[in-house]
Amino acid sequence: MSGAQRLDWSSRSVESLQGTVAVPGDKSVSHRSMMLSAIAEGTSHIRGFLEGEDTRATAAVLAQLGVWIQAPSAGERIVHGVGLHGLRASDRPLDCGNAGTGMRLLAGLLAGQRFDSTLIGDESLSKRPMRRVTDPLASMGARIDSQDGLPPLHVHGGRPLHGIRYELPVASAQVKSALLLAGLYAQGATEVIEPHPTRDYTERMLAAFGWPIDFSPGHARLEGGHRLRATDVVVPADFSSAAFFLAAASIVPGSQLRLPAVGLNPRRTGLLEALRLMGADIRIEHQAQSGGEVIGDLVVRHAPLHGIELPQALVPDMIDEFPVLFIAAAVAKGRTVIRGAAELRVKESDRIATMAAGMRALGVQIEETPDGAIIDGGRIGAGSVDTHGDHRIAMSFCVAGLVADGTVTIRDCANVATSFPGFVELANGCGFALGTAG
Repeated sequence: MSGAQRLDWSSRSVESLQGTVAVPGDKSVSHRSMMLSAIAEGTSHIRGFLEGEDTRATAAVLAQLGVWIQAPSAGERIVHGVGLHGLRASDRPLDCGNAGTGMRLLAGLLAGQRFDSTLIGDESLSKRPMRRVTDPLASMGARIDSQDGLPPLHVHGGRPLHGIRYELPVASAQVKSALLLAGLYAQGATEVIEPHPTRDYTERMLAAFGWPIDFSPGHARLEGGHRLRATDVVVPADFSSAAFFLAAASIVPGSQLRLPAVGLNPRRTGLLEALRLMGADIRIEHQAQSGGEVIGDLVVRHAPLHGIELPQALVPDMIDEFPVLFIAAAVAKGRTVIRGAAELRVKESDRIATMAAGMRALGVQIEETPDGAIIDGGRIGAGSVDTHGDHRIAMSFCVAGLVADGTVTIRDCANVATSFPGFVELANGCGFALGTAG
């Protein structure tokens, strides 16, 4: 990120956090609702759409492919679907920005089109591995050229696809979703088997749009040759965004926060279980169903946390929430051991290395391991940390500053807008002390 774009924040300790925090819509559901609405027959109305750079990038790509998308108000989209075979070629590359979800899912969707496409991304996305998607898509008959496994991706159109039975070597909702989207265009059945269950947003949403699909934890199967029918989608509040406030209120004495209508898909809420194992006081109220997804209000109160050995069964259900779990572990009494999280090495940054470096800079005792970390809780000191442009790491160190002995300076925070627009305003509204660092 260039110096002109660089944004640095500061975070300071506070007395308590109070109030109701309405976090933005779920990013994963926003991406998928936009894609399925685009290739459905008829007009879909999406409410609660995340107004982030990642999701807007996906919407812009679909508009570039000939889909008419209206935005009558913030968080609202009206998508005029073109049907399964109605997308049109673009004479320009399709820019996914920082959205790894967008690029990987679009690779599957575009593999079944009659025309060629080129997917590009920003500097960060251009370093993220794509073979985990392109290799199994090639087994279905797709041809996708890359730069030694990295973006840009050139997707060749006009290739007949056939269904496959694919066992994922590493659990990944993005890879599973890319294969299922390609499977819409494939002859025969596409079946995906996971080593551990991942979030099933794509499966639930395909069913809501009328595509026959069989799925259970760790397994999904569909056949080509059907149609998607437009439907209205209400996007739940994003659990990954709520996670920062759950951890923050847990570690700041005297705090109590309510987070309304949060998506509680069991494949996303591993952090909720991990924090509870550490002693957190988090209740679910007003639980209900919305568009196939479970939602509920989360009420969190401060509670003394203790270290745990994290059950590896929770790892796939909290892969995006590990940075803020590291912060909770740094405050907890005793030792927290995290294993089985090698996937963190290939997120927006190497999250294990980046978190470990930042926590050491704040005086936290942390031992980095190949697939996790060992963290000894205690105090968090003042200091400066570098996020390497990773939005979740930036927000996690904002939480660290709430209980630090002095000011925590957080470098390179501009990418927070990709997943959580308005984070600073919402955080300061419930008691954070965030500002721009000089």
